[in-house]
Amino acid sequence: MLAATIAPWLYRRGLHYSWVMVALTFVTAVCAAAAVGMPGVLIVPLGKEFGWSRGEISAAMALMFTLFGGVAPFAGALMLRYGLRKVVVAAATLSVLALVGATQMTSKLHLWLSLGVLLGTAAGTTGMVLSATVANRWFVARRGLVTGILAAATATGMLIFLPTAAWLAENLGWRYAVLPGIIGCSTCAVLYLLFGRDWPSDVGLPPYGETQIQPPPAVSAGNAVALSLGTLREAMPSRTFWVLAGTFFICGLSTSGIVQQHFIPLCADNGISGVQAASYLALMGIFNFTGTIISGWLSDRFDNRVLLAWYYGLRGLSLMWLPFGNFDFVSLTMFAVFFGLDFIATVPPTVRLAGQHFGPAKGPIVFGWAFAAHQFGGAAIALIAGISRDALATYVPAFFGAGLACMLAVMMIFSIKRYRTPVTVAAE
Repeated sequence: MLAATIAPWLYRRGLHYSWVMVALTFVTAVCAAAAVGMPGVLIVPLGKEFGWSRGEISAAMALMFTLFGGVAPFAGALMLRYGLRKVVVAAATLSVLALVGATQMTSKLHLWLSLGVLLGTAAGTTGMVLSATVANRWFVARRGLVTGILAAATATGMLIFLPTAAWLAENLGWRYAVLPGIIGCSTCAVLYLLFGRDWPSDVGLPPYGETQIQPPPAVSAGNAVALSLGTLREAMPSRTFWVLAGTFFICGLSTSGIVQQHFIPLCADNGISGVQAASYLALMGIFNFTGTIISGWLSDRFDNRVLLAWYYGLRGLSLMWLPFGNFDFVSLTMFAVFFGLDFIATVPPTVRLAGQHFGPAKGPIVFGWAFAAHQFGGAAIALIAGISRDALATYVPAFFGAGLACMLAVMMIFSIKRYRTPVTVAAE
C-alpha cells in the first residue's frame, strides 16, 4: 500500500521507484553481508574460550559457505515463484535467529547449527542473487551500474562492520560482536516488508529505461526446486555457463573464503591485533565500494571478458604478495586499497553476462548457480586454509595457492569466444 502510493508521487517528480528498490536492497545487502562476515572476527576468541582449533572453527565456516552456495540457485527461483519481498523478509528473520542462537553456543554442535546451518541458509536465500534479481527486473538502462552498486554493498557490508565487531569482541566479549548484525537484519526485514515490491508493474511503472509497463513473466505453478533445476538443465549446454561458474568458484576462493575469514588470523600470526586487522578490512570495504561501482560502469561499456581477466590477474598478484609482505602500516594499507578495489569487481560483468545470455527472468537463476560455485570455492579454501595453518603453522601455502588459482581464471576467460547473440532460456 505504501509503495503503491509513493511510487506515482516520486515518478511525477522525476524519480523512478526502481531507485527506492536499489536503496532498500543496498541496505539489506549490507546488513546480511555483515552477518556473514562476523565469523571471521570470532575465530580467535572462540579458540581461546573453548579450546577449538582453527581447523575445527573453519569447518563451521565452510559449512556456512557450502549452504550459502547450495541454497543460492534456488533463491532466484524462490523469488520468481513467491516474490522478492516474502523471500527477503524470511531470510532476514532467519539471520537474526542464527546470530541470537550463536550467543548461546556452548559446543561445536551449536556452532555448526547457528553459524553454519542457519546463517548459511539465510545468506544463500538472498546474497548476490537478490542484487542480480533487482537489477534485471527493475532496470533496462543502467543495469551494470546498479549491479555494481549492489555488489559493492555486499562486500562492503562484510568488511565495514568488522572493526566495531572486533572492538566489541575484545572489550565486551565475542557474544556482543554479533549485535550489529542482529539490529541491522531486524531493521531490514521491516523496511522490505513495508516498501519492497516484486516487479515494476506492481506499482504501475515500466522498468527503468523502458517506456511501456511489462507484465511479470508467466511462472509455472511448480515448486521452486523444479524451476531452478529446470533452468540449470537448459543452461548446462552453454559454454558461457561453465566459464562463469568455474571462474566464480575461483572468485569465492580468492575473496570471501580466504581474505574475509582468514585475514584477521593471518594478521594475528604476525603480531597485529584483531581491531587493527579489522580496520584494514574496513578500509578494504571502503575502496571495494568505489571499485565495484566503477566495475559496473565499465561493464556497460567494455568487453566483460577483458574486465574479468584484468580483475582476476591483479587479484592473484596481490594474494601471492601478501604473505611475504612486512605487515606494517604501509604494506597492509597498500594491500587493503589495492585488493579492496578488486574485491568483488568481478560481480557486475558476471551478472551482466548471465542476464544477456539467459534473460531477465531466468538470468538471476542461472547466476544463482554460478554463485553456488562461488560459495563452494569459498567453503573449500576456508576449510583448507584452517587445516593447513594448523598443520604447517603458516598461511603462506593457502594465500599463494589462491593467487595461482586467479591466474587459472584468466586463462579460462580467454578460452571462450566473445558472444554476440544472447541465448535466451525459455520460460516454463
